[in-house]
Amino acid sequence: MTPAEGTPAEGNGRASRRARQRAEAKKGSLLRELPVLLLVAFVLALIVKTFFVQAFFIPSGSMEQTLHGCTGCTGDRVLVNKVPYWFGEPEPGDIVVFKGPDTWTPEVTVTEPSNWLGGALLWLGRTVGVAPPSEDDFVKRVIAVGGQTVQCCDPEGRVTVDGQPLEEPYIFEDSPIDQRAFGPVTVDDGRLWVMGDHRSASADSKVHMGDQYSGTIGVDDVIGKAAMIVWPVSRFGMLDSPDIQGTETASAGATVAPYAVGLAGAVPFVAWRRSRARSGD
Repeated sequence: MTPAEGTPAEGNGRASRRARQRAEAKKGSLLRELPVLLLVAFVLALIVKTFFVQAFFIPSGSMEQTLHGCTGCTGDRVLVNKVPYWFGEPEPGDIVVFKGPDTWTPEVTVTEPSNWLGGALLWLGRTVGVAPPSEDDFVKRVIAVGGQTVQCCDPEGRVTVDGQPLEEPYIFEDSPIDQRAFGPVTVDDGRLWVMGDHRSASADSKVHMGDQYSGTIGVDDVIGKAAMIVWPVSRFGMLDSPDIQGTETASAGATVAPYAVGLAGAVPFVAWRRSRARSGD
């Protein structure tokens, strides 16, 4: 054995040192990249929340029993889809999450953090749907849109739009007819008349008829359409948007366009995968 070769023990020692050095280099590289990875994750979360989907915590029982938000129960978390309203406006029967006008009284009280760290954690919690929403966030069902006249009640106690009664199988614990009468109210263009499914416990358009908007909300204030319940697992499922006016008003563009966007986004990914597969052959 030559001096250059050394003993087997010395060779093993050098290999062990090189392995430790590589492990330390990888660890140092990860620590240097971690802030960048966190920044990328934050930016992606912001983009997804702003333009595509957002998880939302149901703040009250005003949508019982379609959505659970009661005190003392496991509140539902819903996935709010923003894509459908890129191509059209909310339709009667849609469940929407929106920013309430300044004239609306909050349904929940939320203590906002006083420091940036608490604010960041609250923002993150709202993004994934585990923290209560802002006090001015509401979830209701669209009953009438711009140009339509809404009123209650017909002889059978039903809400009417343009004189025609609505089919609302989701209503829960409605109050007596004499307590729910309102209108008629003609909805201005660009605005919506919204109501909770739990009619006797919902601070909705009917409750705010005396404000400057006659109880309506702006289409531009809609955050998105509640698409599915994602938590608790026992209630996981899609949320329906029934044709409550019997007019099939949903436009083909609003239905097809979201899927077209998804397909367009998938094409580059599929092409990249195929390119990778060919280069590996």
